[in-house]
Amino acid sequence: MSVVGAVSSCSSLHSCVWLLKPGMQKMSSLGLHTAARCAAKDYYEVLVLGGGAGGIAMSARMKRKVGAGNVAVVEPSKTHYYQPLWTLVGGGVKQLAASARPMGSVMPKGVEWIKSQVTALDPDKNCVWLENDTKVSYKYLIIALGISLHYDKIKGLPEGFNHPKIGSNYSAQTVEKTWKALRDFKEGNAIFTFPNTPVKCAGAPQKIMYLSDAYLRKTGKRSKANIMFNTSLGVIFAVKKYADALLEVIKDRDLAVNYKRNLIEVRADKQEAVFENLDKPGVTEIHQYEMLHVTPPMGPPTVLINSPVSDASGWVDVDKETLQHKKYPNVFGIGDCTNLPTSKTAAAVAAQSGVLDKTISLVMKNELPVKKYDGYTSCPLVTGYNKVILAEFDYNAQPLETFPIDQSKERATMYHMKADVMPLLYWNALLKGYWGGPAPVRKLMHLGLK
Repeated sequence: MSVVGAVSSCSSLHSCVWLLKPGMQKMSSLGLHTAARCAAKDYYEVLVLGGGAGGIAMSARMKRKVGAGNVAVVEPSKTHYYQPLWTLVGGGVKQLAASARPMGSVMPKGVEWIKSQVTALDPDKNCVWLENDTKVSYKYLIIALGISLHYDKIKGLPEGFNHPKIGSNYSAQTVEKTWKALRDFKEGNAIFTFPNTPVKCAGAPQKIMYLSDAYLRKTGKRSKANIMFNTSLGVIFAVKKYADALLEVIKDRDLAVNYKRNLIEVRADKQEAVFENLDKPGVTEIHQYEMLHVTPPMGPPTVLINSPVSDASGWVDVDKETLQHKKYPNVFGIGDCTNLPTSKTAAAVAAQSGVLDKTISLVMKNELPVKKYDGYTSCPLVTGYNKVILAEFDYNAQPLETFPIDQSKERATMYHMKADVMPLLYWNALLKGYWGGPAPVRKLMHLGLK
């Protein structure tokens, strides 16, 4: 994503629980927000569920609207991660520590941080329930709970990660295992997977494949590697312009793509991966691997399944243009936990935050929302250690590009934007509630034509 596409990839960056290093713990103690295991009050004008990108960005915006003391964020995790960086961590370019900051350091000053987990939502009574049967009421509720990873839905995982040769860029606990598996590669199959579920940052599963190809070429091992991308999808990418460009990269680098293949089992002790053929129910294939990168099945957080705020699939049911809940006018959703029909990325969160800010402002004045979210999302498709295809598109899977150039071409400038500029934009603008996506930049770049 860009300064434009905003914080990159993929995903709403729902924070993960991870061990804090001593230095990080020290930083956390300096946080100037209010933190408590239980809520200091039992009522807040604005209650935010989730301390990922969407939750922190919206809490910063709401603080400016109603005052810090009237806003609370419910988030159990001690660490906030900039997850788009994990592609580069898995590829050996960045360190995991560079993606992590103490949750307290990103929480807006004065906003109460409730270090607890939501156990139930009761929008009919304008309240939520937390652990230890604590009830917190609200006037306005923003749901930003992210997406849940389900490694356990693949037989043999997550325990298989205790074996070598296997990693995953989707978890703080497993991303460094990807880099180790790549470094230790000798000869055989390098397999990269894409599950049969919605995912955050749908480009990430293949980005690590391109980086692995580049690394193996650089280290003289590429001739001994058979690189394959086994995807549950029937296409390489949802937007044709970028799909065509990626297929050229795949052809030029002699990468194998097997469509409609879903990973169902990992036999880590034997270095075997079992895939089901989605076009032929009951038919499975077993592949030996020297390296395996797993993209886990994903789904809505458990608390949202069968919740009054969710649709039949468990995603928060919001209007796709205003982000206001379809049934409860004082409830709003942002990011990966919603049923918005667009790719789940941090760039999408950025654009949504600007729209949701306007929506809530008008609702607070008893006026109808007018600002409309167009589905903007972005994915910087890393195709090498100095190359990125910057995909930006809307609800209709049509390119919505920021720069007046052909963004389907691999460019070093876009790589540096992904690796160096976007993290700065994320920490210093999006999380502080000042970055609402690249629309103004796009208009300027195209002289108001877009």
